[in-house]
Formats: sequence, C-alpha cells, structure tokens
Amino acid sequence: MREQLVPREMFFTKGTGKHRNNLQSFEEALRDAGIAGFNLVRVSSIFPPHCKIVPRQKGLSRLRPGEIVFCVLAECRTNEPNRLACAGIGLALPADKSMHGYISEHHGFGMTQKACGDYVEDMAATMLATTQGIDLDPNYDYNERKQIYRAQGLVVKTKAVVQTNEGDKNGLWTACVAAAVLIPD
Repeated sequence: MREQLVPREMFFTKGTGKHRNNLQSFEEALRDAGIAGFNLVRVSSIFPPHCKIVPRQKGLSRLRPGEIVFCVLAECRTNEPNRLACAGIGLALPADKSMHGYISEHHGFGMTQKACGDYVEDMAATMLATTQGIDLDPNYDYNERKQIYRAQGLVVKTKAVVQTNEGDKNGLWTACVAAAVLIPD
C-alpha cells in the first residue's frame, strides 16, 4: 500500500531581499519569509480537503532545517532602479470542506499590492468556480464574479498574500517572494 502525502496544514509567508547578486537577493527574500532553511519543492495549486491554515510561526515550528518542504511560490527579481516588482499568492476555499480549494500564484512588474492581491484571489476563485460548473464571463470584474460565487454557495473564503518592492535606486538586485507552505502529517 502506498503512503499518501497529503498536507494537513498550510501557512502563508512573504519576504523581500536586496543584494548585489541576483541569487543572493532571492536568498535574502526567502530568509525574510522564514523559509530559506528548507529544500523547497514547488507544487501546483491544490488546497487539500480538510487542510487547516495555521499562523506562520506555528507552521515554521513544525518544520526542521534541511527538510524537503512543498510550497506554491511566487517570486520576482529586478535590478532596474524603481521598477515595482510583485509576488502574490491567492486562495479560494469551497463551502464544502471535503472538496479541494485552489491556490494561485502570480509574479510580475508594475502591479500595486492591492492590484496583485485582487488578481491572485480572482484567479484562485475562478479556478474553483469553473471546476464546479460555473461558466464565467471574463468581462465581469472580480467583485461582480464574487457575488456570483457567493450566490451559488461555492466560494466561502478568499485570501491573498502579496509582497511588492521597488527596485533598489542604486541597481542592487531586489527580490520579493510570497508562498503557501504545505505541511504534511
């Protein structure tokens, strides 16, 4: 019989970093987020049924340095002065806790924290709604679609964790990360 690796808990985190070297700016952002001490494995976007969201500190206390840790990770790096970088994670949970939810990630340039947060929440909610048979008009804005989801009892909760940062004025590499970290049983 094969052992199932289904996360029972998850936490969100985010961070920023600056350094003269690209990779080290990313490392600094992971340190700021509290997840640099793990071997991170990127996974796709499913929030497991019955999974609990825990505070960052509680989640970190359940992990050991060097552990292989699964996460949905968004990252963005720039060395262009004043360029706005963003990394965001969105979550949409169904009304029925026995069903899976969706986690989305986005990284890019020029989006404010609010715009990126709305975008990742919308992506996660749209993925969830379409798996439940709702056909959505992409011309509706996110707030209108939220009302459709709620009216049909599909999406109970959405959440976004976003990190933005402006590129260093002296051209240092600037990184930002946002992550949903999955903790197995």
